[in-house]
Amino acid sequence: MEEIKIYVAQKLKEALNEKYNLELSYEEIFSMLESPKDKANGDIAFPCFRFAKDLHLSPNVIALEIKEELSAEDKIEKIQVIGAYINFYVSSGKITDDILGKIIEKGQEYGSTNIGNMRNVLIDYSSPNIAKPFHLGHLRTTIIGRALYNLYKELGYTPVGINYLGDWGRQFGLVIEGYKRFKDEYELEKDPLHSLSDMYARANNLAKDDEKVMDLARENFKKLEEGDEECLNLWKYFRDTSLKEYYRIYDLMGCKFDVYTGESEFSVSERTNEVIDMLNEKGVLTESQGAKVVNLSENEPPCIIIKSNESTTYALRDLASILWRARNYDYVKSIYVTSYEQIHHFNQIFRVAKYVVDEKYIEGLVHVPYGMVRLKTGKMSTREGTVIYLQDLIDDAIKKSMKILEEKNTDVEDKEKLAKQIGIGALVFNDLKHNKIKDVVFDLNEVLRFDGETGPYVQYMYARISSILKKASFDKNNIKDSSYEYNDVETEVIKLLGKLPNVIKEAAENYEPSILTRYIIDVASAFSTFYNSNTVLSEDENEKIARLKLVYGAGVVIKKGLNILGIETPEKM
Repeated sequence: MEEIKIYVAQKLKEALNEKYNLELSYEEIFSMLESPKDKANGDIAFPCFRFAKDLHLSPNVIALEIKEELSAEDKIEKIQVIGAYINFYVSSGKITDDILGKIIEKGQEYGSTNIGNMRNVLIDYSSPNIAKPFHLGHLRTTIIGRALYNLYKELGYTPVGINYLGDWGRQFGLVIEGYKRFKDEYELEKDPLHSLSDMYARANNLAKDDEKVMDLARENFKKLEEGDEECLNLWKYFRDTSLKEYYRIYDLMGCKFDVYTGESEFSVSERTNEVIDMLNEKGVLTESQGAKVVNLSENEPPCIIIKSNESTTYALRDLASILWRARNYDYVKSIYVTSYEQIHHFNQIFRVAKYVVDEKYIEGLVHVPYGMVRLKTGKMSTREGTVIYLQDLIDDAIKKSMKILEEKNTDVEDKEKLAKQIGIGALVFNDLKHNKIKDVVFDLNEVLRFDGETGPYVQYMYARISSILKKASFDKNNIKDSSYEYNDVETEVIKLLGKLPNVIKEAAENYEPSILTRYIIDVASAFSTFYNSNTVLSEDENEKIARLKLVYGAGVVIKKGLNILGIETPEKM
């Protein structure tokens, strides 16, 4: 399909130059081409809205006049104007051969491009607060960030996954105070993060009723920033203990990061001092109620850079981090995946960052907010009764998956591995099929269904494809030529497979993995319709070869899509 789009773009370039003397580049025209959602509107559409102002003509008239310069030939069966769009209907035979040929040639490289030209895209995601166990909210940032990482990699960028730990700030004064007061009441070696989290909660509750406790917590954090040995050693213990547990969770979920850093690296240091100097030199750092701030506008609070007690702020540390990232990575994009609760924070620091880094780096700053996540029951059984811990959810999903496999009498060698693939895959898929800004509700019974728009359904469809290809001893490197005209159902499946490169690009550019997830659902559903209405291993050799090509193509696309989302594809279920 990509080759046909190139052909259409070249023809449009010639027509626009001939009719209106518009010297548009081929790349500009190619980027304007769209894939109509309604198949009645063809396979490729070219919108003419952008020319209306310069040409002083309506978009419909422009579309009609450009069409007169075009002719349906070779690859194009029909050209039709619908409103402001010129719609191209591609010859079915040509499109199916083109798409399947490309998939067979490239295999799992199908859909990859080099748009990014190896330029750096930084993706800041997961980023938990240390001294606390992973809760369900961390699932969204982790899997959305990983999907964006993989999408940009497919586009030829060099993605850099950054886990920016929340390992600094006033709360660690409270953690230290809680540890000092209550450590002897806990079995820290047995359950360190839940213990530390509970100590923090108890210290925080005390501080609400007793200002002296809060004063001690503030003093602890001040000592930490000044390098006090006792406080620093406790903080290092909290950090190391937390990372050990986080690594285990990441390994379970198949997540890896290129860089582990944290707020602590951008606290009181040359890095933050340099930012403060820059803001002073620009004359934007002012005093307000003892604090140092940057005023943004009359109608909103200022961005606080240094607190009245001279402690650094989250905003200052983020600004120092932006400067460090610009210098070390020369990024074209620096993406932050956090909850929508931080929209205001990132809006502020991105605006203040113009005083710290060059304009090109400001343009590359992106905040990708996401909605909340909860269970249908509202909460799981935990020590506090209010937090849903990720480990509990994963364990429950794997346990339920195992029960389903046993009920189905699934014949596989490693049932535990399969239950893990299904359980974790189901959680990830359910999250990523929703628009990221929407709140997500987990109902494990629904999430683990083997029918409907679920991860297990798509995994099962891939396993079925693998079984067909194995039974047919299909070898993509040893395919005989065949003469076969695909029927309408088959053609629609193949056209859908041809959309993968555009879907990957669209999902990345919109920072929206659900675009890819919904597409994978469509492919699995279309394949199921094909499979239920056609005999793949036909007695007719030409028919069998042609259909096996389609089956192989569907398998490549489903596997590729799931892998980008971070979901494993079992060969047998």
